[in-house]
Amino acid sequence: MSVFIIRRLMHAIVVIFVMSFLVFSGVFLVGNPADILIADDADQAEREQVIRDMGLDRPFYEQYWKFLVNAARGDLGDSFVFDEPALQLILERLPATMELAVAALLIAVVFGIPLGVWAGLKPDAIPSKIIMTGSILGFSLPTFWVGIMMMLLFAVILGWLPSTGRGDEITYVLGFPTSLGTFDGWAHVLLPATNLALFKLSLVIRLARAGTREVMHQDYVKFARAKGLTENRVVMVHVMKNILIPVVTVLGLEFGGLVAFSVVTETVFAWPGIGKLLIDSIGLLDRPVIVAYLMIIVFLFVILNLLVDIAYSVLDPRVRLQDVKA
Repeated sequence: MSVFIIRRLMHAIVVIFVMSFLVFSGVFLVGNPADILIADDADQAEREQVIRDMGLDRPFYEQYWKFLVNAARGDLGDSFVFDEPALQLILERLPATMELAVAALLIAVVFGIPLGVWAGLKPDAIPSKIIMTGSILGFSLPTFWVGIMMMLLFAVILGWLPSTGRGDEITYVLGFPTSLGTFDGWAHVLLPATNLALFKLSLVIRLARAGTREVMHQDYVKFARAKGLTENRVVMVHVMKNILIPVVTVLGLEFGGLVAFSVVTETVFAWPGIGKLLIDSIGLLDRPVIVAYLMIIVFLFVILNLLVDIAYSVLDPRVRLQDVKA
């Protein structure tokens, strides 16, 4: 296991370095922040002074080297707009996004696995066909349109749930602020989390159904039934354990997607997370915040990929042994 983890960590360092170059290069080529941040009535001397203060007068390789040196110390630069550390701005809003992503993942797992297993056990039943049709809609419908329709139905017409914002009552769990400890917090997160979870829910349903259909024909399931085990035990022990391997693998990586690509949902529901901060920063070409956001997302994906590899090796020891022998 130690060789497995060390090898993955070495790969992770290389990936982070390469992605840092690609991210910084891409943002560097987007445009000049000075064109947006400097007032139109500023004279040439004031303009040049602001450009020097932001470090935009230096060539690319100097800016990138300075970024690497500072990043190694945990400094990802100061926001051009807010004049605060970009990392601090993101970390202040990260709990809201993590709260939304965790709630969306819970919805996908709690509803997706049982529905997928049911559809796999009884593929010809009418409820199973309804479930699979719903999963196709979850893949096909645009997130922003679904979000607007949910707001119209549950917030405007029925008046059951708030349409925007985050719960006001904040509690602390392990030192992290969250609004999920109160009813008001769950009322605010339910609509955006459901909207964010629809694609992942559809994915889990189809994965669980495909895995169930494949496992039900395996010899160990037939042998378990021949021993006289109840159908519930066969499903819960022999079927569930084996279909969870691909589900865990995909969900681990998809959680990073929930955090990284919650931009549309946060914008529609005015959720105060890092996705909304990214949109505002892009509009103002706030380069340090954009780079810091992308690097945090890259780091998150690398860590999640490592955790998924470890979880996969625990569920299937052959993965770990093959990797060590290689």
